[in-house]
Amino acid sequence: MTKIDRVEIIDFEYEVKNLAAATEHTHNHVAYRKGAKMNMRKYAVVIEADDGSRGEYVTMWGGTRPALAQSMMLANNLLGRDPAMREDIYDDCKRLLHHCDHMGYGPIDIALWDLEGKRLNASIQRMLGGYRKRLKTYASTFHGDHAGGLDSPEKFGEFAVQCREMGFKGFKIHGWFDGDKRAEAAIITACRKAVGGEMDLMYDGACDLKTFADALYVGRACDDADYFWYEDPYRDTGISAFSHKKLREMLKTPLLIGEHVRSLEPKADFIMAGGTDYVRVDPEYDMGITGAIKTARMAEAFGLDVEIHAVGPAHRHVMGAIRNSNWYELALVGPDCPNVVPPVYTCGYSDQIDCIDKDGTVGVPEGPGLGVSYDWDFINEHAKARHVYGRK
Repeated sequence: MTKIDRVEIIDFEYEVKNLAAATEHTHNHVAYRKGAKMNMRKYAVVIEADDGSRGEYVTMWGGTRPALAQSMMLANNLLGRDPAMREDIYDDCKRLLHHCDHMGYGPIDIALWDLEGKRLNASIQRMLGGYRKRLKTYASTFHGDHAGGLDSPEKFGEFAVQCREMGFKGFKIHGWFDGDKRAEAAIITACRKAVGGEMDLMYDGACDLKTFADALYVGRACDDADYFWYEDPYRDTGISAFSHKKLREMLKTPLLIGEHVRSLEPKADFIMAGGTDYVRVDPEYDMGITGAIKTARMAEAFGLDVEIHAVGPAHRHVMGAIRNSNWYELALVGPDCPNVVPPVYTCGYSDQIDCIDKDGTVGVPEGPGLGVSYDWDFINEHAKARHVYGRK
C-alpha cells in the first residue's frame, strides 16, 4: 500500500500594489488605494507518498491564518495513510475539526486530489466526471473605496460597462464596508442603468448591511433592477436560516446564502429550513473538493443550483464537473488594481481580469491533477515559515 510519508506547509508572503486594508484590523477586506503596497500571506501544501507521488496546492482566498493553523493541526494525521483513501481521510479530519470552522482541511483535500490525479494521469475534472470545459465568468468587484477607484455609484457603472466590453456577461457588486443602505441601493440602480439589459447583475452585501430592515430596503432595489441574485445581505453574518427565509418571502430576487455556513450537513439544514434559493460552495471553505462535490450533489437532489465561491484551479475543476451551476466568480477585480491572489504559476494559469476569452469564459485546466504547475522558486524565496511533518 502506498503511504503518505511527508507533508510540508509553506507560509509565504508577497506584495500587491494599489491596494490596502480597508480597515485597521482586517485580513481579506481590501480596497483600492493609489500607490499603496500591501503584503499578503498565503500558504502552500505539499503531500508526498513513499512511491514518489506528490500532490500540491497553493491557497487562494481561503488561505487565512485560522485555516493555516487547522492545516498544521491535521498534517500529522496524514502520515502513514493511503493518499487514495480521500473519503476516509475526509471523515477523520471532519471529526478532528469539530471545534473549528473546518476551513483548514480544504487545502489538504485539494492536494490529495492533485496527487491522485497525477498518479492516474487524469485531470481532477475527469476523475469527478466531466460536464463542461468552459465556464461562464462574471466580474466580481472589490469593495467600494473613497480613494478614486470604485468610489461612487457612477464609477461602479462605468466599470460594469468596461467589463461588458471586455466580454463579461455578468457583473457582481461589493459595495462599501460601512453598509449605508441608500448608498448600496444607488450602486445597484446605477449599474443596471449603465449596462441596460445586456448583463446579469448580482449584489453581494458581504454581511455589511446592519439590520434586517436595511437588507429589505436594498433587496427591493435589487427587485426593481432585475438582479440575478442577492447575496449575504446583512450582519447576521449569513448564517440565520430563519431570517433569510423571511427575507425570501418579501422579495422576488433570489437569495444566494451559504458562504459562511460551513460543510455539508449545515448547508443541507439551511436548505431544508428555506433559507436560500442558490447554494454557495467553495472547495477551500467547505472541506475540499470532496466536500464541495458532496454539497453540489446534495443541492442537485433538492433541485437547486450551487454557485462556486471565488477563484482557483480547484474551483474550476469542481464547476467543470457539475451541471447545476451558472457562474465562475472572478474575484476580486477593479479598474486600477490586480486581483490579490498569489502569482505562483509557471503554466500561464491566471485569475486576473484579462483571463477570459471573447465569449466571457475561462477554461478548466486539462493536465493531470489540478493541471497547473507552480513556481516553487517564487514560493520558497517568499517563505516566512516552513513546517515539515514526517520524512525530513
